[in-house]
Amino acid sequence: MAEEAHTQKPKPAAVTRLADPRRTNALLRSPKTSRIIAQAPVEAVPSTLRNGIELTGQPTTTTTANILEEACAHLIKVDPRMKPLIAKHHCRIFSPEGLAEQIDPFEALCSSIISQQVSGAAAKSIKARFIALFNTPGQTTTDAADATTTPPIFPSPAAVARTALETLRTAGLSQRKAEYLQGLAQKFSSGELTAQMLADAPYDEILEKLTAVRGLGRWSVEMFACFALKRMDVFSTGDLGVQRGMAAFVGRDVARLKAKGGGKWKYMTEKEMEEISERFRPFRSVFMWYMWRVEETDVSTME
Repeated sequence: MAEEAHTQKPKPAAVTRLADPRRTNALLRSPKTSRIIAQAPVEAVPSTLRNGIELTGQPTTTTTANILEEACAHLIKVDPRMKPLIAKHHCRIFSPEGLAEQIDPFEALCSSIISQQVSGAAAKSIKARFIALFNTPGQTTTDAADATTTPPIFPSPAAVARTALETLRTAGLSQRKAEYLQGLAQKFSSGELTAQMLADAPYDEILEKLTAVRGLGRWSVEMFACFALKRMDVFSTGDLGVQRGMAAFVGRDVARLKAKGGGKWKYMTEKEMEEISERFRPFRSVFMWYMWRVEETDVSTME
């Protein structure tokens, strides 16, 4: 889901739009047409802040320009211990600049599948080779005065769906991952999955539809909803980095904690995680992002 140099992703200037922590806030591009999806009308949500100061009078409106500021203020109000953490780290994905990025949801989900159980460097290499399968080597711009190589474009769902598995595997994909990518492509190509649905549907519906796709487990969908769809009230109890960060945040010595049996680390239970995170609604994605920062968990492959 991270922006990479070998993919073509326009970087428009941040334009203020209405925002809602319970909805998709990303600018989604159609995998079929590359056009920006027009989301269903968003009802204006009253903001509690103006210039960083909590309002006592008439509220303003929550927008992409102030929603991160509002989220951080909420997190600090719920637990003042969040203040130094927020002061130290800027949560770019929900900033005005982050919310201005254009996201191809098909590419983001493909990237998620490609990165499963491999290192970040390996995932980047495989993705580059996968993209190269669908692009002519050495493409250049038509302007002779400024001839430069055109960045390869991520393939459409239809192109991936009609490509033989044997060809997909030449990019370094396992047989299973090649099947997963082709199956995902078929769902987008047929219209079973669309950018419009991902832009407008409630989170529970998105979770249900995407976890039904082979190769996409709950954690993968949660990360997609947070980092690609820019939904601000996602929380993953199955993420070990979040679990470790939360344990450290509440004052536990994470270096000494280990689960009984099986040798797996267990810093706190899912029930504890849910109880703690519940207080931070409707900005649990932002809370989760800061819990990764507590123990400096590397989330670059998800961004």
